[in-house]
Amino acid sequence: MPIANVGAYEYQQQAYGQPYSDFSGRPRAMAPPRELVGYYGRQAPGTIIISTQERRLYYILPGNQAIRYGIGVGRPGFEWGGTRYVAMKKEWPSWTPPKQMLRRRPDLPRFMPGGLQNPLGARAMYLGGTLYRIHGSNEPESIGQAVSSGCIRMTNEDVMDLYERVRVGTRVVVER
Repeated sequence: MPIANVGAYEYQQQAYGQPYSDFSGRPRAMAPPRELVGYYGRQAPGTIIISTQERRLYYILPGNQAIRYGIGVGRPGFEWGGTRYVAMKKEWPSWTPPKQMLRRRPDLPRFMPGGLQNPLGARAMYLGGTLYRIHGSNEPESIGQAVSSGCIRMTNEDVMDLYERVRVGTRVVVER
């Protein structure tokens, strides 16, 4: 049962038979639409559950419901699991690649201001005790794939929706 404000995903696909383009303007394959689904697990409302195997993020709501989003996850060798919390939130965040990433990819910029070309996209929620984030993406075609260095990627539209629902301190459970 889709959420009423799913927006461009369903409309563009139904009306035009074309893939959604996200902020970049580049056409891409359709990300799974944001959906309202039943939830009968043990996590409390307000919790984020990330299923890396399903490549889905669930935001738990009251009344045995959850919002399910499509995500991109860590590529082989960069998978992880456990329980964390949202330590900080930023709109249009800047990006400084960690030194571990710069060793692997010396071609990366040392700093990138927030904006459409930034790999963190429109919003970022920083996970306490890690270098990982739940964030938007300037590569919306990567949603549904295992290609990141461990971060959880979402379309900019979806990360903006989740960002408004989540508070600093929100529990995040990452299941492998």
